[in-house]
Amino acid sequence: MTWILVAGDFTPLGGMDRANHALAMHLAEDRREDVHLVGHRAWDDLTAQPNVRLHRIWRPLGSHALGRPLLAALGRRRVGSLARNGARVIVNGGNCPWPDVNWVHYVHAVQGSAGNQADERLALSRARLIICNSRRTRDDVVERVGVPASKVRVVYYGAGPEFQPSDASQRILAKRALDLAGDRLAALFIGALGDRRKGFDTLFDAWAELSRDPSWDVDLVVVGTGRGLPVWRERVRRARLDSRVRFLGFRNDVAGIIAAADVLVHPARYEAYGLGVQEALSAGVPALVTASSGIAERYPSDLEPLLIRDPDDACGLADRVRNWRRESDMWRERTAPFAAALRARSWQTMAAEIADLSKRAA
Repeated sequence: MTWILVAGDFTPLGGMDRANHALAMHLAEDRREDVHLVGHRAWDDLTAQPNVRLHRIWRPLGSHALGRPLLAALGRRRVGSLARNGARVIVNGGNCPWPDVNWVHYVHAVQGSAGNQADERLALSRARLIICNSRRTRDDVVERVGVPASKVRVVYYGAGPEFQPSDASQRILAKRALDLAGDRLAALFIGALGDRRKGFDTLFDAWAELSRDPSWDVDLVVVGTGRGLPVWRERVRRARLDSRVRFLGFRNDVAGIIAAADVLVHPARYEAYGLGVQEALSAGVPALVTASSGIAERYPSDLEPLLIRDPDDACGLADRVRNWRRESDMWRERTAPFAAALRARSWQTMAAEIADLSKRAA
């Protein structure tokens, strides 16, 4: 069989790129099948495979916004020249309106530009099968886009083997590697600082409130970049929170950073899934996440106190963090069974399910 995958990037750097990379690698490992990648970038471990070919689409100035319309236009043309003799085509959302399989990682009909929404509606209306990364995403596709529920399936993301629980001594060593104080706890935020959807503004206000208490012994570690980074650095300085908030910028060693964390806080206003939250949980780190996020639907009932009901309520978020801190060791223990269940589902398992669904949709 010939597979054609259309996506922005096929890299292990997180989010939908990580998922696309995992699917491509799974398909490439079957040497009987040819895999064509249509996108802006693919990791070297993929392009080194003898049965993988990258059809690169230019991304002007490295801009996702400028590259998106090129991927939609040129990607469709490239797929048209390849898709023959029973080839299976898997696209992402509105990036290519090809009438085969569409893997949806994010729904622009919830939060997105008019142009993205139009592309998304066209692509999903043409797809014969739609695969969503959560029930939340499935419901948005059906209710917001108007797709028949009968052609939508849910396949959750997998977990990487690099995310493993760490004990107290390992956390101390991980904190030292980041120049964090070993005698203080670390709360972690991962997300783009120029994207209001990630909710860092709410977390900043909550942290300012928490830090008014001189006995507060938890520091905030922020991983992420974007246009908002210098603005937030200045706001932290002016609020005199320099000793309480640490910005690490963009990092590609997320597993090591999570190993130093005692809790992850993710008050996102919209999150179709939340891979960073899953990675923290897989490593045994309790995660406070918005209840409407896709990953939250997988939380067992005994972890419901970690769910954030209103991502705009900074005072409520501060209370949630205080409640975690009062029994932080208990929350780590209570998270352990869920963490083990997440780790048991590998990226290979996810990719095999998608490949099987795609084959049966012919």
